Amino acid sequence: MAITAAMVKELREKTGAGMMDCKKALVETNGDMEGAIDYLKKKGLSSAGKKADRIAAEGAVVVKLSDDAKKATMVEVNAETDFVAKNDKFQEFAKKTVEHIFANDFADIDALNTSDIDGQKFDEFVKSNIATIGENIVVRRFVSVKASDDEVVNGYVHMGGKIGVLVKAKTGGADAKKVEEFLKQLAMHIAALKPEILSYKEFDPEFVAKETEGIAKSIEKENEELKRLGKPLKNVPQFISKLQLTDEVMAKVEEQIKEELKAEGKPEKIWDRILPGKVERFIADNTLLDQQKCLLDQFYALDDKKSVSQVIEEKSKELGGNIEIVEFKRYELGEGIEKKADDFAAEVEAQLK
Repeated sequence: MAITAAMVKELREKTGAGMMDCKKALVETNGDMEGAIDYLKKKGLSSAGKKADRIAAEGAVVVKLSDDAKKATMVEVNAETDFVAKNDKFQEFAKKTVEHIFANDFADIDALNTSDIDGQKFDEFVKSNIATIGENIVVRRFVSVKASDDEVVNGYVHMGGKIGVLVKAKTGGADAKKVEEFLKQLAMHIAALKPEILSYKEFDPEFVAKETEGIAKSIEKENEELKRLGKPLKNVPQFISKLQLTDEVMAKVEEQIKEELKAEGKPEKIWDRILPGKVERFIADNTLLDQQKCLLDQFYALDDKKSVSQVIEEKSKELGGNIEIVEFKRYELGEGIEKKADDFAAEVEAQLK
């Protein structure tokens, strides 16, 4: 049977395989379109195993949200190159994957891989897409967040899939739709400022102690250079977390501030007006670790004069409720994956052999 250009074009559109591969498949199957599709699938799957060992650190973070703001799923799907990550077939694979996970509440990757999708096991579904797309694809991780009756969840995808965020909060009597809108803004903040935990209360005291020493040494080193350049020196903090600011510590701080006000000749009757601002400044200067890693203690990206906890308090009053952030999840594409530094010329030469 004569193989026409139209037949090759149709097979290519159906499978995404290369033109010469499509022509060969049609020749081998004597023009049988379904047979050619099966031929390409088998041919592709045989090479998919070899591609599965290659490092995949590009790709996309995708998010699916329910219309009622009661459930959200976030998945990181990796490919080898950013070029393929922008491919329509890869995007469709990522979309189908997040919808599959959203609908089935899998416990882990193993449960996902043994599940059924489109009449096949999910791991076979992955291999068939590897065969079609031509690069290794990995569903690296996923998370689903569910909200109870008095909670809502929202999410945000930043930089075209480079970063994804989910946030859940108790409405505390506030309008759920407006809280949902606020969570979208908060998710944008989380995407930008990279908090790792919700509150300083989650810190381990030993970790804080080690970080205190490290931050102090880092600032001292920086001050050496500033001194050499004749620039103002940075303050070396006594503490770096609210975990260290006990009642005893803060009592001593207030006494020290009062002594300073007295030395400055400030009338005692106005100390109560000055003291809160001085204490707030001390806390800001001595909670650098919290500001770096704790969502509630970071300065809000959309208003850096206020902490996130202050913004939440204000939003609660505005909406007539008591909003409480319950949890958040942040995925950054490829984080923790050691990317291979390839010799491009060597790779091309290897593929031509």
